[in-house]
Amino acid sequence: MKITGARTEPFAAIRKRALVRAGAQVAVREVSAPDSAAFLGLTEADLTPKVVEALTTLMSEIDDLRNEVSVLKLRLNEAQGLADMDALTPVLNRRAFLRETKRVSAFAQRYGSSASLVFFDLDNFKSVNDRFGHAAGDEALKAVAKRLLANVRESDLVGRMGGDEFAVLLSQADKEMALAKAHTLADAIRSRPVEFGEWSAPLHVSFGVREIEPGADPEVSLAEADAAMFVRKRKAVAG
Repeated sequence: MKITGARTEPFAAIRKRALVRAGAQVAVREVSAPDSAAFLGLTEADLTPKVVEALTTLMSEIDDLRNEVSVLKLRLNEAQGLADMDALTPVLNRRAFLRETKRVSAFAQRYGSSASLVFFDLDNFKSVNDRFGHAAGDEALKAVAKRLLANVRESDLVGRMGGDEFAVLLSQADKEMALAKAHTLADAIRSRPVEFGEWSAPLHVSFGVREIEPGADPEVSLAEADAAMFVRKRKAVAG
């Protein structure tokens, strides 16, 4: 028996092998419609029960494979997103933040664009934990993260570097622009106290700014922004 089927890659070769194994002679023809009838180019009147069974099994396996691939892609995207997020706050973790900083640094080197880092440290955070407990401290960290996210552009990134330290990556921003933005972000954090149950506490932060050198190591850039923050905090304490 000779069967005429549609040539629709990438499944045409798979379909042909299945038909040949079932004992049919296959001649491939071109079709314009992609629906299932045109895809197979077959009717039950032309097929033996063995060929019909082979085709049914094949198409079922293809559908199952498509569904499995879709589910795997969805799970992979979800897993990657979770792996990049901080465990407590709704911002990037240190690893993901440094990876993106490296990408931005490479972009700046290639295209001559500017970018800057702002490093934030929450002042007197230990006293919040000691006085109100770690649950209150966690709430303070979440509040800082949310206020940073609410006051940056979509092209900017926010990450938690660990403990009470956060960093913001500002794209298309030189040091002067970043310094002005840092003041705005610090004001947003200090704008109102954080509340948890029956207590409330003001939030204060210190910051340091570092413009990213083209091609610079992200760890070095972050350390330099941290050092700038420390110098600024020391001057504030000295009065």
